[in-house]
Amino acid sequence: MRNDAAAGESDRARSRITGFRGGTVRRTKVTTLLSAAALALTTALVGPAGAAHAAGTYQHGPDPTEDSIEAPRGPFSVGEDRVSSLVRGFGGGTVYYPTGTDEGPFAGIAISPGYTASQSSIAWLGPRLASQGFVVITIDTNSRYDQPGSRADQLNAALGYLTDDSDVADLVDPERLGVAGHSMGGGGSLEATVENSDIEAAVPFAPWHLRKDFSELSTPTFIIGGESDSVAPVRRHSEPFYESIPDSTDKAYMELERANHFFPNTPDTTTAKYTLSWFKLFLDDDERYAQFLCPAPDDRTISEYRDTCPY
Repeated sequence: MRNDAAAGESDRARSRITGFRGGTVRRTKVTTLLSAAALALTTALVGPAGAAHAAGTYQHGPDPTEDSIEAPRGPFSVGEDRVSSLVRGFGGGTVYYPTGTDEGPFAGIAISPGYTASQSSIAWLGPRLASQGFVVITIDTNSRYDQPGSRADQLNAALGYLTDDSDVADLVDPERLGVAGHSMGGGGSLEATVENSDIEAAVPFAPWHLRKDFSELSTPTFIIGGESDSVAPVRRHSEPFYESIPDSTDKAYMELERANHFFPNTPDTTTAKYTLSWFKLFLDDDERYAQFLCPAPDDRTISEYRDTCPY
């Protein structure tokens, strides 16, 4: 746990959280929501799914609950396609996508592993997110020793593959794209959002990067660090990254109690539920998930949480 001074800072961060600020969500493609009356009329005319899209949201699945966001699988069955290592721009991977539904298109997410690791180290997130209504590609990198800048380029290449060349490209909305990554892959996800303005949400896990200033970043970003990380200590990586992102950017920082650098390499409920909620909120504009992020969650596995409560 934090020392008293750090705990005080955490308390001050929590004290700034006051709930919804007018119930608004940052949008880049949609700037207004229909009024309740207009939404009701639209629902009557085109049905619930059409109303949700007309309202500027892309809701998929039933209303979320604490149990549903913690579940290993969501409401959709999942298919998967292997991507050859001969593909251009990254080292191949696996695409996970919802099946057995006429809902869609879905937001697309690319996820990079960490230094020396393969996609198998983060593969558990692929079907977990896809079953909740996303098309996800977990990638292998060109070299296991690729640095964050290269991993950023490869994440962007994977998003391009997902939307243009994959067998499920017709399921992917190219205007709703997100990235995530572990360690150097997490650092790469930060850099990718700076380079690519089409990315609308990022979730770096235990991110590592020599660069500490991400003041140019304007993409909603949720950084998850491990309290006991000795490879990318949060005070030298995750925390400076978070603090460098402007407060005008939707951002959050969550630190997992006693977690080491490798917490994203095995299924983790806390990581999954808030990653899901962040992507739902900022890729699907689905305000039903804001309740899990603001006010600050109080799971016993969280040692610290900061955010701008931007929802």
